[in-house]
Amino acid sequence: MNLADLRARLDAVDRTSLASRPTPLLRMPRLQAALGPEIPELWVKLDEQTGFGLGGNKVRKLDRELAPSRLQGVTHLVTTGGPQSNHCRVTAAAAARLGLGCVLVINGAAPDPPTGNALLHRTFGARIHQVADRAAREPALQQVSAEIEAAGGRALVLPLGASTALGAIGFVEALVELHDQMGAAPDRSIHLFVSSSSGGTLAGLWAGLALLDRPDIDITAVSADTPAPQLRATAERLAAGALERLQFDAAQLAAVAHRIDVRDDQIGTGYGQPTEASEEAAELLATSEGVLVEPFYTAKAAAGMITAVRDGQFPAGDRVIFWHTGGHPALFR
Repeated sequence: MNLADLRARLDAVDRTSLASRPTPLLRMPRLQAALGPEIPELWVKLDEQTGFGLGGNKVRKLDRELAPSRLQGVTHLVTTGGPQSNHCRVTAAAAARLGLGCVLVINGAAPDPPTGNALLHRTFGARIHQVADRAAREPALQQVSAEIEAAGGRALVLPLGASTALGAIGFVEALVELHDQMGAAPDRSIHLFVSSSSGGTLAGLWAGLALLDRPDIDITAVSADTPAPQLRATAERLAAGALERLQFDAAQLAAVAHRIDVRDDQIGTGYGQPTEASEEAAELLATSEGVLVEPFYTAKAAAGMITAVRDGQFPAGDRVIFWHTGGHPALFR
């Protein structure tokens, strides 16, 4: 792949620049020492530091989803998630920045008084439309959108997690960013570990892998709640859409499919619920590197990485990178 051509195509996709880029890539030598001798180099990609609205991976997606060309005539942003949704937090912050109204369709009750992201949803000025469960979200999105239009407004409805083909382009760009930071290392394999649920982040990384000449990189997505086959299928569909939007052949995904591993062995009892392994991972990252992760979502990917390292899945000369997708407010839920 001609990297200059890829950069040009990424730059040609309209955006609202919310994310601070590039985010830091740092060694984790003390975590490496804590896990024992003769293990790979451990690194962290701090996408918690995308900056806007307390950061995280959703900001990269919203850069494209909220491009000026998509906001013409829009008066409200409408989206959905759980009471502690990072995506809802950043969407509410973006609406405030852009001078738009915001309605969040939230399944499940927030703490009373609200804490963590539930507090921030309200702090950013969003109106909360509460529904009983996940099944009720889509009808409620359509209802809220219709009410806004009946009142003379226009709603832009953002899917769960901003996980769309357009949003995934933000993570094609993110993998190019990592490529620039790591440099070429053909004799040292690089293993990325990333949290995944709605599939958009994984989709962008998968599409980026298909476009970059980096046979040394593979990706492990650790599911927070979705069964692995379903998550993989969703990510592949979104990745294909991202490639098509960039005017590349989606068939290129198949050539790197063997380097995409989707695991669901860290889910535990479900979304938003910690596990013993995720709590240990959160503690290890905090005490060895001063890196904070909440134990409900992001730390499940860290737990997957730690398990793989302890099991000796990678030789000592390799590099293992934990892609930190953010979510700090959940520490205060």
